[in-house]
Amino acid sequence: MTDTQQATAEELVLFNKMLAVALQEARYGLTEGGIPVGSAMFTREGKFISRGHNRRVQQNDPSIHGETDAFRAAGRQKNYRELVMVTTLAPCWYCSGLVRQFGFGTLIVGESRNFQGGMDWLRENGIRVIDLDNEECRVLLAEYIAANPETWNEDIGKD
Repeated sequence: MTDTQQATAEELVLFNKMLAVALQEARYGLTEGGIPVGSAMFTREGKFISRGHNRRVQQNDPSIHGETDAFRAAGRQKNYRELVMVTTLAPCWYCSGLVRQFGFGTLIVGESRNFQGGMDWLRENGIRVIDLDNEECRVLLAEYIAANPETWNEDIGKD
């Protein structure tokens, strides 16, 4: 069973709308010369909270991944369990830790073929993870990795 089979048809429509916001952020980051990973936060019902993208290259700050940028833009929240973190790529261990630490109820992943990150660990810790296996997300990052392998390896902590 694929991840998308674990979601209703109605949820998949909503999740793809949410992913469109994260994808817009990823594209924007690429136009800035950065790594094309975007993220957004929503309520379970689909109400927009925040958005962000990987800015580590642009701002010379290794802590500004897409998920952390959206998280910071959201400001303080009373409860993260009812929130959805959406990201164009499976989150790295750093961002997986953020999702786990604050107890997000759901993580929507655009794709995980280019990078698996901590998806299985998040599932093991009670986070609902849905991988949409989105072709545009996959191609956008694959092309970036092929053109910028050193920057990509630096981003994921690989020598």
